[in-house]
Amino acid sequence: MELPVPIPNRHAAGQALAEALKSYAGRDDVIVLALPRGGVPVAAEVARALGAPLDVMLVRKLGLPGHAELAMGAIASGGVRVMNDDVVRRLGVSPAAIEAVAEAEGRELARRERVYRGERPWPDLKGRCVILVDDGLATGATMHAAIDAVRAQQPDCIVVAVPVAPPDTVRTLEPLVDEVVCPLQPESFMAIGQWYRDFTQTSDDEVLTLLDELAESQGP
Repeated sequence: MELPVPIPNRHAAGQALAEALKSYAGRDDVIVLALPRGGVPVAAEVARALGAPLDVMLVRKLGLPGHAELAMGAIASGGVRVMNDDVVRRLGVSPAAIEAVAEAEGRELARRERVYRGERPWPDLKGRCVILVDDGLATGATMHAAIDAVRAQQPDCIVVAVPVAPPDTVRTLEPLVDEVVCPLQPESFMAIGQWYRDFTQTSDDEVLTLLDELAESQGP
């Protein structure tokens, strides 16, 4: 399926990604991990098409103080922290400022862990093929943190799958994983939302509904 521009919505993005990932369908070692919240509707379509389980990889961007949309780094489940050293150095961000942002985002990450996972245990990723999915990438900082968190669990392979990202971000991530699948790589890139017709924020309720639907459809 060709990805139309603008992308109609996250579900359409996931369907196009699933087509690009069809070589992974039917494998019992594949697991799809979504980066909440926007990555979950995309990943749900991928997981359905591949017949793979769906779970979440909790990641939080560390936004620059005063310019939160600019990532100076990211944190992920398991205590992983990845910093964009170029941004930190160029803008002279102090260690105290970094820690303040990391502490606040750490609280939100812990909250989402409780909300999205509850009592469900973290999936065993050792020896598995992990497909990390988001609704798009800008700097790639959050995905880098997710990759590091997954890598620590000793998977057999890691695939990054996103509908849209700038080419330089894709090139940065390619050496870190086994494959990057990204159908739309525009040279002129301001924000992920500019490439979607509907980029409405995904709610916690939608995340939980999709996770429950996938769990029910795939059985125990």
